[in-house]
Amino acid sequence: MKQLTGAQIVLECLKEQGVDTVFGYPGGAILNIYDELYKQKKDFTHILTSHEQGASHAADGYARSTGKVGVCFATSGPGATNIVTGLATANMDSVPVVAITCNVGVSLLGKDSFQEVDISGVTIPITKHNFIVKNIEELADTIRRAFRIAKTGRPGPVLIDIPKDVTAATTLYEKYKPAKIIRSSEYIKEVDIQNAISMIREAKRPYILVGGGAVISDAADELKEFAEKVDAPVCDTLMGKGAFNGTDERYSGMLGMHGTKASNLGVSHCDLLIAVGTRFSDRVLGNPKTFAKNAKILQIDVDPVEINKNICVSASIIGDVKAVLTVINRRLEAQEHKEWLDTVKEYKEKYPLTYDKGRLTCPEIMEAIYDITKGEAVITTEVGQHQMWAAQFYKYDKPRKFLTSGGLGTMGYGLGASLGAKVGNPDKIVVNIAGDGCFRMNLNELATASRYNIPVIEVIINNSVLGMVRQWQDLFYEERYSYTTLQDKVDFVKVAEGLGVQAKKITDIEQFKDAFKEALNAGEPVVLDCHIDLDDKVWPMVNPGGSIEDAFDKSDLEAQAR
Repeated sequence: MKQLTGAQIVLECLKEQGVDTVFGYPGGAILNIYDELYKQKKDFTHILTSHEQGASHAADGYARSTGKVGVCFATSGPGATNIVTGLATANMDSVPVVAITCNVGVSLLGKDSFQEVDISGVTIPITKHNFIVKNIEELADTIRRAFRIAKTGRPGPVLIDIPKDVTAATTLYEKYKPAKIIRSSEYIKEVDIQNAISMIREAKRPYILVGGGAVISDAADELKEFAEKVDAPVCDTLMGKGAFNGTDERYSGMLGMHGTKASNLGVSHCDLLIAVGTRFSDRVLGNPKTFAKNAKILQIDVDPVEINKNICVSASIIGDVKAVLTVINRRLEAQEHKEWLDTVKEYKEKYPLTYDKGRLTCPEIMEAIYDITKGEAVITTEVGQHQMWAAQFYKYDKPRKFLTSGGLGTMGYGLGASLGAKVGNPDKIVVNIAGDGCFRMNLNELATASRYNIPVIEVIINNSVLGMVRQWQDLFYEERYSYTTLQDKVDFVKVAEGLGVQAKKITDIEQFKDAFKEALNAGEPVVLDCHIDLDDKVWPMVNPGGSIEDAFDKSDLEAQAR
């Protein structure tokens, strides 16, 4: 045991947890920790972002892409509130992040002191748990507990707020070795396993829906074996991409509002839907009264709160997806559903994803990125049309290769996340797909990319409008384009160059391919400003609140007009 300051204890506890990378931004209240970080900089990589929100998104991208806990630092007051959006993003998508903020001294709390805010109170609804540590004797154990909470069961963000005088105080510190995290299996009941196996055996038209829980639990191998044993087609949610190989013949595409017609029809006509690690969000369900109306639903999820929350299910198994599938795979004999698989194959052939090949489009850009990278890139996205196109037209064959804000839908997420992903995976290609509206949100993080020479490729899908909102205005608001047009004098190429990043304007696909190949070999961050038509739309689409079976596309609208 040795006597350490609170700031020293923070860093020692991070070392205990295997943390060697932190994203953050200093300020007065957190100065003691940053001063100690200066003394111990050989032990940590610290990335100074341009804004605290960028730090929180970078920690999130680091966590999603590596499977480790992401860590970010922020000071009190506005520094702490600037990470709120990042914490809410991580919370909605079950991402393990530990945010360490510092506050004014204990004696100044509750007095509206300079740069004081009750950040633990602010973040109660958007974190898995949070703490304010007013006693240095509790600091080490609180940090250890925070990491355990962030990683166990359904992961999520945890915030630790530490008053400045606690970081300066001293106490005895004893090194601790974290216990190994055990996959959640204590709630897996034998009767639930038996019931699930019986349902699978009885099914004639089973379908598997894969959500983000399968990615989080690293269940890709077990899921592949499960799909083969059940002999079922597979679709996924936005968050589930890569958990099941997107090039597998069983795969029918994404489900829901912008899912493929094949998946939407298949789920609508199946007699057993096996939902693996998904919370049935509204964008997946459409109208819950008509969702999978011909099917029994079996839900597998680690979080009991998700069972029967958004849709009533016929049966459920509570437990870590990997642990549950391991048990079922061991006991389920191979099934055979050739006729049903052939039916879904016909759906896929009849309703493929298409796009206009007469001009530059995002789908064509995504296919070019896929071909050039041979499917090996980590793709991050912002939120909107480009996000859906990135999900539809790049094939994800492994988990943790598609990082996106699926739950909160955070514009400005992707660039920070791409920096975290690249720092955590320096040997991988990392590409952020952004809309021009999203790019404006956090483009200041290009300065971070240039400062540290983090070679991410930023692909801006520039249509000079808020594309997804305009699509809704076009289809559902009688073309009243209220404040969604972004045409102005801003030149993204000059902006990027001003922030120290090389950039090019792109107007056709061959120009894009050449520029993208150059970017791969540049060894530095690059921005490609790709100009597409302002009225390009994401197809298929389901009317808000409509049945997913009624997904429509451009040809359907044209036929209806005739």
